[in-house]
Amino acid sequence: MNSEYHIENFASICRSTDYGSTYERLNDKVGVKTVLSYLYVCPTNKRKVLLYSSSISILISSDQGANYQKYRLNFFVLSLLFHHTQEDWALAYSHDQKLYSSFDFGRKWQLVHERVTPNPRILFLSFLTTDCQYVTCRAQACSESSRTYPFSGYIETNSLVVQDEYVFVQVTTTGRASYYVSYQREPFVRIKIPKYSLPKDMHIVSTDQGQVFTAVQEWNQNDTYNLYISDTRGVYFTLALENVRTSRGLGGNSMIDLYEVAGIEGMLIANRKVENQVKTYITYNKGRDWRLLQAPATDLAGNPIHCLLPFCSLHLQLQMSENPYLSGSISTKSSAPGVIVFCHPLTFAHLDVFCRISFDEGRQWTRHSFSAMPLFVDGVLVEAGAENQIMTFFGHFSHRSEWQLIKIDYKSIFTRRCTEGDYQTWHLHNQGEPCIMGQKQIYMKRRPGNYCMVGWDNSRILSAEPCICRTHDFECDYGFERRGDGNCLPAFWFNPSMLSRSCSQGQNYLNSTGYRKVVANNCTKGVKELYTARKQQCPYRPPRGLVLSTRDNKFTANMGSNVTFLVRLEEGDSMRTNIQLDFGDGTAVSYSNLSWTQEGIRHVYRSAGIFRVTAQAENNLGFDTSSLYLHVTCRFHTYTHKRVATSVFIFSLHVVGDLFQVHYITFSSLLR
Repeated sequence: MNSEYHIENFASICRSTDYGSTYERLNDKVGVKTVLSYLYVCPTNKRKVLLYSSSISILISSDQGANYQKYRLNFFVLSLLFHHTQEDWALAYSHDQKLYSSFDFGRKWQLVHERVTPNPRILFLSFLTTDCQYVTCRAQACSESSRTYPFSGYIETNSLVVQDEYVFVQVTTTGRASYYVSYQREPFVRIKIPKYSLPKDMHIVSTDQGQVFTAVQEWNQNDTYNLYISDTRGVYFTLALENVRTSRGLGGNSMIDLYEVAGIEGMLIANRKVENQVKTYITYNKGRDWRLLQAPATDLAGNPIHCLLPFCSLHLQLQMSENPYLSGSISTKSSAPGVIVFCHPLTFAHLDVFCRISFDEGRQWTRHSFSAMPLFVDGVLVEAGAENQIMTFFGHFSHRSEWQLIKIDYKSIFTRRCTEGDYQTWHLHNQGEPCIMGQKQIYMKRRPGNYCMVGWDNSRILSAEPCICRTHDFECDYGFERRGDGNCLPAFWFNPSMLSRSCSQGQNYLNSTGYRKVVANNCTKGVKELYTARKQQCPYRPPRGLVLSTRDNKFTANMGSNVTFLVRLEEGDSMRTNIQLDFGDGTAVSYSNLSWTQEGIRHVYRSAGIFRVTAQAENNLGFDTSSLYLHVTCRFHTYTHKRVATSVFIFSLHVVGDLFQVHYITFSSLLR
């Protein structure tokens, strides 16, 4: 059975089991005076429905909304997140920044933690305090003893991003942002982008297919971002496309004009600003090469269009709609590879009384009316995963009228299901080039014009044959740039030997050839061995670039409190380098290698003053030092009508020789 729900004025809810032909009001089952705010359907079990009302109560159904049970809450729900495999597990985020967990589909809730920053994918925690931290724990028992802190320092508030295999955080020091990534929940590593880049903002665009696309706004950019692409681990980023157009959404968020085409790996479309003009570019190899779009030869009337590349090209409006019920101006489906449907930037298609249907992948369209009056179409509903032929439009005749639901059934058009004779083979290609992302792909697709109903697997891959690796299957590696002859050579800011300086003796590192294979490219043999990085032994080097800092990047502390020092080494054998730390108060510690200092070195000062803290890294080939000054102060206390002993230190900037100098200390008349 299939159920549809419709909330009217947030005061009543209707349910349909026949794709919108008839509706049943559920007010008697949920409460006549109940004001509903949100409706959630369990993503792993569609029979389970959860309704949230403004009276801080939830209504739970296990039979697709036919019957409900009511449960009271002691908090106001701001957002709800279901587990992707466990149907009864859920997390709730409240208005007062508290995180709750439930393991019985919302019947009972337990507090996980307070002061949690909002995140649309709340699977990990970051505390909203003066110093924000990234914390992980099991939702069933998130006690202090069971919590872990994967990132050793403090992070920027609201900077935690958890997507697929990657976790990202931001750290800001002296006004400059640094970004860190954890791949497959391994220790965090600082993200490497070209050294000339001075980012003031960064957005994670996508993390699918084992790679990270990120948009970086440089210090001199206002309405554009540069698109960077990473290696598999998300650490080393190279420039893919400059000056990608952006715009601000209604909520103030940045919207990147980049579209990933569904059904074809490595195919993306982007709008780039070039000399104050916005032009549309397309890539078939995940950003290695971009080219302009060729405009059609004729318009709808058959008149010729004189548009020659690169002076004239086709422009697509890629900005996605902020309305969750609308698909935006461009649409692709994985079930229809190679087909892209989009609206012209000057098209206003929301006011309509008919729909157009194409049976030949958009080459020709037939018109079908569905309303006698013009209708403002707000959205279209199609049941996901079902092979029915029903579509529901919802909208309104005017801004003052009630909402209208229009159900369209295509049974009269599709009289039969497709058979083998209705399909044909289709070869994916790029302007005649059959090898895309290192393989030749052949699809089975319905023949254009055949009026038969296909299943959800209508466009299946018939065969995928790997191609021989060629130069265009490889992009420039981190620190290398493509020159005019097509070769990748070291950039002016990059020293290739730097990659070997951060590894330990006895271990191996990958010595780059200047190239790296495009991620998800399936080519084999050919130039693969020539361009693949070579494994070499790490050289033994003296320590260089020792950096000493405090965890909170502050140089003041209270007497008697814990101070955590962090030691970082830019070059040298970290496993065979001795670390010594002198706290400046007569105490010191020593470690045999840097691995013992990863969690930081803690120390408690028992006296006030200014202390010089010194770190030294030493091995058989040399040493390096780093120091900082820490000001330790006493906590302030207020005494009234009581004698106290005080110590006063007088500092003079003048040399007075043998002359006697008198210093006066005056107190306010209120201090007696």
